[in-house]
Amino acid sequence: MDLNYSPTELAFRDEVRTFLAAHLPADLQHKVRRHLRLTKDDYVRWHRILNQQGWVAPNWPAEYGGPGWTPVQRHIFDEECARAGTPPIMPFGVNMVAPVIMAFGNEAQKAYYLPRILACDDWWCQGYSEPGAGSDLASLKTSARREGDHYVVNGQKTWTTLAQHADMIFCLVRTDPTVRKQEGISFLLIDMKTPGITVRPIIMLDEDHEVNEVFFDNVKVPVQNLIGQENRGWTYAKYLLGHERTGIAAVGRSKRELPRLKALARKQRKNGRPLLEDPLFAAKVAELEIELMALEMTVLRVLAQEHKAPGPEASVLKVRGTDIQQRLTELAMEAAGPLALPFDPVYLEGGTEHAITGADDEAPLASHYFNFRKTSIYGGSNEIQRNIITQMILGL
Repeated sequence: MDLNYSPTELAFRDEVRTFLAAHLPADLQHKVRRHLRLTKDDYVRWHRILNQQGWVAPNWPAEYGGPGWTPVQRHIFDEECARAGTPPIMPFGVNMVAPVIMAFGNEAQKAYYLPRILACDDWWCQGYSEPGAGSDLASLKTSARREGDHYVVNGQKTWTTLAQHADMIFCLVRTDPTVRKQEGISFLLIDMKTPGITVRPIIMLDEDHEVNEVFFDNVKVPVQNLIGQENRGWTYAKYLLGHERTGIAAVGRSKRELPRLKALARKQRKNGRPLLEDPLFAAKVAELEIELMALEMTVLRVLAQEHKAPGPEASVLKVRGTDIQQRLTELAMEAAGPLALPFDPVYLEGGTEHAITGADDEAPLASHYFNFRKTSIYGGSNEIQRNIITQMILGL
């Protein structure tokens, strides 16, 4: 692999940088760079700015409205967005359910849902995990019983990210309880406004309302909202998780956070010298930087398989990417020291211009640290990913 960008790729990078400099709203950039909390309107506003440019779905084929970029162009775009401090595009529509609809949906489903996903007319959420089915997802119990031209859905999903905003949820449901658990699952698209759906908030340690419980009580879902074939949902779920795990690596975001970590370590003193000059701390940072460089090369190798859906190699990206993200937050807390301890949700939500302690850079670190504990769990826990790597890559 040639690690140097070609003149064409460098010109593309300049084009992306010029666009971001002209169109990224300053208030959104400020929130992202400061680790302040984003609202639904923030996410939607940036989504629609990118959609007007035709850049909101870098991984989509041109036939469905994607830009038709090469893997290297997609990598450059992700890296430049992270460097500039753009809000993330919510993955549930663009990067998760859309590839499933493209691969397994019928023409009517593609014609209806894909343009709405591009335009952000629908906010999607993911109905996978249940109280007794997280890492062992195939043990899910939410049922869908067919009655004529609709299914009747009953059950519960949990840890449903931003379901309080959602218009649609893609759900794994059990349509045949008599067969092996992986063989009786179907993939349904459900309108969140359907009678019988209740969303209950789960407030996290950092006092943020990010996740929810979702309850289904005799919810009627049209049969036309079934993706693919009944009882083949496990196949579609694994396909979706491959796309999710590749994106979880978030190399660009980690590359943005590394200089921030170094800046924090330069501010703090140890024995009269900047913490970054302490040999032990400097070694931790250097090791992390080397691992991040190695991860980036691995991501590029996976992306270079342009005509192949993500396979078990996505598990490698997920494990290494989330490990690096968590260690970045841990080292940031270590660098900030006692300044990271005060918790100021009013500042995080934009209620005040400055943190109550006056330490604006350090104030969001505890919330950021707690939030990133989940990255090694969602998308399939890292323990499960290591089992996948052992079996499907190492052959053990």
